[in-house]
Amino acid sequence: MVVGAFPMAKLLYLGIRQVSKPLANRIKEAARRSEFFKTYICLPPAQLYHWVEMRTKMRIMGFRGTVIKPLNEEAAAELGAELLGEATIFIVGGGCLVLEYWRHQMQQRHKEEEQQAAWNALQDEVGRLALTLEALQAQVQVAPPLAALEELRAEVTEVRAQLARPAPQAVAPQAVSSSKM
Repeated sequence: MVVGAFPMAKLLYLGIRQVSKPLANRIKEAARRSEFFKTYICLPPAQLYHWVEMRTKMRIMGFRGTVIKPLNEEAAAELGAELLGEATIFIVGGGCLVLEYWRHQMQQRHKEEEQQAAWNALQDEVGRLALTLEALQAQVQVAPPLAALEELRAEVTEVRAQLARPAPQAVAPQAVSSSKM
């Protein structure tokens, strides 16, 4: 089963966005029921939205100086509740985008830190190997020349040859003592 290939964070964000839709619907219902919520939270943005929308339409059609009538309270409350619900969904979606961007940046930073650590380790290893190489070169320079080594080999061969020859027979000590008796 390929669990790692499917980004779980994206699934979580999608779930949060799906949950935000019923949340927006509950906010709409609260706006319709609560007089305070309707008056101070839903009506001002709805009237502003209506004013900007109508003003833009009038300018496009060429009517510049017309006065725009505000929406009645019921229509403004409905429009305000819709705007608030859509704003909730938009904010949750934007928050998910920001979180995804932040998560991606953290992963990128972590990857760069790992690469930097690996690079530093390689540089340390190269430095250690350079010191070892210098030490070995110093040992090679101190070592006796090749001609001296050949002389030593010849002498060792000569000593071995002398050791391999049988030694002359010496008089046994028992024989000497028995003749004196």
